[in-house]
Order: sequence, then C-alpha cells, then structure tokens
Amino acid sequence: MSLRLISLNVWGGRIHAPLLRYLAGAEADVLCLQEVVRTAGFAADWLDYRDGDLVLPQRTHLFEEIRVALPAHDGLFSPTARGILFDGENPVSSEFGLATFVRNSLPIIGQAQDFVHGGFRADGWGAHPRARNAHGIRLFHYAGGFPVTIVQIHGLRDVAGKGDTPARLAQAEALVDIVERLWRCGERLIVCGDFNVLPDSVTFDALARLGLTDLVTTRGFTDTRTSLYEKPGRYADYMLVTPNVEVVEFDVVAEPEVSDHRALMLRFK
Repeated sequence: MSLRLISLNVWGGRIHAPLLRYLAGAEADVLCLQEVVRTAGFAADWLDYRDGDLVLPQRTHLFEEIRVALPAHDGLFSPTARGILFDGENPVSSEFGLATFVRNSLPIIGQAQDFVHGGFRADGWGAHPRARNAHGIRLFHYAGGFPVTIVQIHGLRDVAGKGDTPARLAQAEALVDIVERLWRCGERLIVCGDFNVLPDSVTFDALARLGLTDLVTTRGFTDTRTSLYEKPGRYADYMLVTPNVEVVEFDVVAEPEVSDHRALMLRFK
C-alpha cells in the first residue's frame, strides 16, 4: 500500500474555503504546509499582514481550522516568529511558520526541528531575510513495513531575488544537518517545501550528497506557481527523494488553485 504526501505553501490562508476543501479531500497521509498562521486569544477570522506598501489578508486561526478539517491527523506547528498582524489599526500578536499533519495511524518515531536561517523571534518579524526553519518527522508505515523520514523547509526570502547568496549556502548546509540528525542512512528520505531558490541553486548540490534527486525538474515541470502569482521566476517548490523511494505518482497540481503556489503531490512506496 502506498502513502500520499502533499507539500504546499498555503499563503496564509488567503484562498480560505477552497484551501480547506482541498486539504480535507486530498486523502493525504502526510501534509507539509508552509506559511501557516496561528493566533491565540483573538476572535476575528481575518487579520492583515503589512510590510511597507504590501498588505496581505491572513486567516487568523488557520492552523486550528486545518486541524479541524483533518480529524484523522495529528497536527504539529513549528513557528518561526511571533509578530504583529492588524485588525484595522489594532495590532495583534500572531505566530507564523510550518505545520505538519500526519495520519494518526502512522506512528511518529522521531522528530527534528531547527532553524536554517536566523532564530526564533518573539518580538516581531524582523528585517529581511527573516528567520526560517525546517521540520522533520520519521514515520513507520505498518502496511509497507518500512520507516520513512520526511523533512520540510520554507526557505528564506531575499528581496534581491532567488539567486544563491552566502545566506542560502548556509541555509542548505543547515538543512542537511537537520536531515542527518533524524534520517537513518539507507532508509527512505523525502525533503520538500517552498525552497525559494532556482533549479541551479547550490542547495541541490548539498542535498545530492544525501542521495536526493528533485522530482519537479527531473520530470519536466517548469512552473510551481498558480495564476495568482504575477512575477517572473516561477520555480519555488521542490520535492526530493532518495532512490529507494518508489514513486507511484507525482504531480505539480495545477487545479484547484488554493494559493499562489501549486501543491506538490507524491504517492510512494
């Protein structure tokens, strides 16, 4: 029996109802989600993120809403920072980060979580490029009789673009370090997420040392963004596997559009 994995940058829940319908109906065993919002002690459904002239609606309780939509899954939240969103002109403290949801029939037998750039901030989002983290889980698949390690990342955003920088080189090495803390050499390994880099990045040279190959570029996909993304440079999301991961099906999902990123869907043994 195969397992189904989805990786998706959920864009703060801006496409809220379609996103929840998609996640609830996707029948994924593991979901690796980036740009997830969690806000404690505030009732409103929507808040605004502001960064200069940029204003983005954010779903206040997105993590909890996804958890309710996935009652057969255990949810894990990994924040990068606690900063300010706005209810009108009223500031509201909110957390932002990664969320991993795992079907509760799959035991989590190991975890690793750390920062690949910067560190946790409790006093605001900070200057760009902001702190970013990675979260990994090691699962056991009873029906298949094997363990698998799955690590997700949301790579740093640089206002200068997605080209390689010293910070991105350091990020790649930090990601490899997190993987090596958790993964047992010779077992199945999957690394996925919104890397915020181009296909020729040194990030992939670092990950190749672990035997990882990207499925997006090697299977001919040239776009991981939806029509809601209007900028050039349409690579951002990747999914890499070791050779012992048997790929049953892989897709960069074009429809439905539930974010400015496309979901990556892998069915594997």
